[in-house]
Amino acid sequence: MSHESAAPLDVIAVGAHPDDVEIACGGTLAQLVRQGYRVGIVDLTDGEPTPGSPGPEVRLAEAADAARILGVPVRQTLELTNRRLFDSHEARVALATVFRKHRPQVVLGLAGKTPLASPDHYQAAQITDAAVFYSRLSKWDDQFGGLAVHTIRKQVWYPLGFSSLQIPPSGGHFIVDIGDTLAVKLQAIRAYKTQFPPTKDRLFQTLEGQNRFYGGSAGFDAGELFLSSGTLGTRDLVKLVCP
Repeated sequence: MSHESAAPLDVIAVGAHPDDVEIACGGTLAQLVRQGYRVGIVDLTDGEPTPGSPGPEVRLAEAADAARILGVPVRQTLELTNRRLFDSHEARVALATVFRKHRPQVVLGLAGKTPLASPDHYQAAQITDAAVFYSRLSKWDDQFGGLAVHTIRKQVWYPLGFSSLQIPPSGGHFIVDIGDTLAVKLQAIRAYKTQFPPTKDRLFQTLEGQNRFYGGSAGFDAGELFLSSGTLGTRDLVKLVCP
């Protein structure tokens, strides 16, 4: 991993595997790009081994294609191990190094456990939370190759899963309008041909239904749900309730 500074990003979305962020918040990432923000994706693992895939080269190529569809210019895969992803000092430093390198204002991370799905997701949530903290710690330059400390202004969580209607505990939750980018999101997910063959088309129906429900609850055609790490506030009530 290069320890040289890079062009700063406005937002970094972190997933345990390629396709996590596309499923949960791909529409938002595409919308952010259209709004002129610099967006990056970090996959903690390459997702291999996994059923249906001939190897990591194919999975990485699918991830690159998905990022291109979303318009996301920066995507990085860390060298952590799929199926054996654990919250560790080494994993925290690896991700915090990316944060120090790209200096995002906002980090999007997994909200927590996903019952009946990969336990890597919960580990990724803990790694991301810790890395946001590690990124700003001073007097620890030897851990980060001399990269300067960086304080991330806001951390936001995204839920990943379809098995519960309950919103996890948080400081607040909100919906991002993806009415204009829902089709782009679904196209990006379909870039993972090895993961989503025609036999899994039901996932797309479920996902679109979820996004239509979230969006409709906020007055949009489609939306994605996010959880705030802190209480949400406003200085203009009218602009908040009448966007």
